[in-house]
Amino acid sequence: MNGVLPDLNEIAAIAAAADDAKAEAIICPPATLIDRAASIARGSKLRIGGQDCHVSSSGAHTGDIAPDMLADLGATSVILGHSERRADHGETSALVAAKAAAAYRAGLTAIICVGETEDERAGGKTLAVVESQLSASVPDDACAANTVIAYEPVWAIGTGRVPTEAEIAEVHAALRAALIKRFGAEGNEMRLLYGGSVKPSNAASLFAIAGVDGALVGGASLKASDFAAILRAVP
Repeated sequence: MNGVLPDLNEIAAIAAAADDAKAEAIICPPATLIDRAASIARGSKLRIGGQDCHVSSSGAHTGDIAPDMLADLGATSVILGHSERRADHGETSALVAAKAAAAYRAGLTAIICVGETEDERAGGKTLAVVESQLSASVPDDACAANTVIAYEPVWAIGTGRVPTEAEIAEVHAALRAALIKRFGAEGNEMRLLYGGSVKPSNAASLFAIAGVDGALVGGASLKASDFAAILRAVP
């Protein structure tokens, strides 16, 4: 819930930086800015996504936004199952899966988030939690073209704290193994992102971790200079 009209200048600067980047870059602004952001990004390599969507393409759901509406505004993807949605709105993995299926029908790529709380990590439950979320949040018709998985330990989001490289590698390896077991070759091709206090100072080291295909960037995406620095860190 960050961003008003003047902040579109930041998106314009990010679009310029994306053209020189080695990685695919996506910005997911509030729904109020998607249309304008998509217009700004048009002609550049930057893509625009949404932060959430409803399970239905239309209907009497006051305050919600349909995946078809996101696509109509120019979005190409949508973040689903972010820990803040799971915690603040009580979203279950089953609901996340239903939203992902709706996103597919609208032609959107689903960026599906999984991650453990601090208590779950302290209790040695990390792998069980993320594997359970992965299994229940990803629809059966997921493939590399329509699905990206983001591992975001809840306790690392916005705190400045980051798991060790070994801890991140362990989770990503477990997620990859689960995807391959379920989806075969498609599971091997699905991108796995790391999210949680990603910033210019640690981006290069995070991208160097085995199994990390990219990043889900939070606060550092609000400033073009920070996001551009993260893009430059992509090997």
